[in-house]
Amino acid sequence: MTLIAETKQLRIRKFNEADAGFIFNLLNSPRWLKFIGDRNIKTLEDARLYIANGPLFSYLKFGFGPYLVELKDSALAIGMCSLIKRDVLKDPDLGFAFLTEHEGKGYGTEASRAVIEFAKNTLELKKLSALTDTHNASSITLLKKLNFISSGTIKMPGEEEELLLFYLSL
Repeated sequence: MTLIAETKQLRIRKFNEADAGFIFNLLNSPRWLKFIGDRNIKTLEDARLYIANGPLFSYLKFGFGPYLVELKDSALAIGMCSLIKRDVLKDPDLGFAFLTEHEGKGYGTEASRAVIEFAKNTLELKKLSALTDTHNASSITLLKKLNFISSGTIKMPGEEEELLLFYLSL
């Protein structure tokens, strides 16, 4: 287990292949499908491939990527907090997603603050971006709470809907 950060309630660590069941559940959760999109994860093998080609590849190529968020006291996986390098953005993109039963409990704020500190102090990044669906009120609220500043909209390649774009200077 490669720990990225630890907070009062959470541990944030790199993903590994053993997390396939969690990835399957998260990427097929209603809010993921609605606001992030279908990643076609239909089996545990699809989830393992997603981990290998997504998080594990990103750690090797960029030194950062998606991180698993788990409860410190039980090691229960509850969400993901990510730093993603996107071709269309100059700065890494902070993202977050939690299983429905763990939303609205402050975990997104706690995990995001820890990942922002990791980005600033360990990775020595100077700026982060963030993207969210224009209808995702809870993500917009969280980004503003984290002091991200709205910077208009952006269309991702091959997508029709515009996303809100935010930035944070570290």
